Amino acid sequence: MNNNFLEIYNNLIKLTRNKNLYNSNFQDTFYDRIIIFFFHLAFLLKEYKNKETKNNLQNFFDYCIRQIELSIREIGYGDATINKKMKEYVNLLFSVIDKIDLWEDMDNEKKIEIIKLFIEDGLNFNYFLNYLEKYRFFLSKNTFNSLSKEILTLKI
Repeated sequence: MNNNFLEIYNNLIKLTRNKNLYNSNFQDTFYDRIIIFFFHLAFLLKEYKNKETKNNLQNFFDYCIRQIELSIREIGYGDATINKKMKEYVNLLFSVIDKIDLWEDMDNEKKIEIIKLFIEDGLNFNYFLNYLEKYRFFLSKNTFNSLSKEILTLKI
């Protein structure tokens, strides 16, 4: 395992926990956080798919999936439930990855429609869209390995 994976994963978690993304109408639950984490991860994978080796990104993806499974175990679910939840979450992640594939070619209205497919009412969708655009720009200006550094704080 690449030692940077833990640091990159932790930085994605830190971004996911950004209190500015949550308001009184948007629940700060495990499910809500996992969706926001999936947006972070999907954009990261999209940005670096042609810049990093396929093997390195696959290993990072696998590492993230294992960490999610460990988080579900910590919540206290049994093995049968964990397998079911992991299948649901992996399918959800692949759906996010699929929907953002042509993100750059979409107008803001279409982008918000995609966000609404995964996140229920309560989120400030325009704020989140602006946040995602800044996150994408940040990713485009940095290397994959630089994401392991303690630099990930996005201000909007």
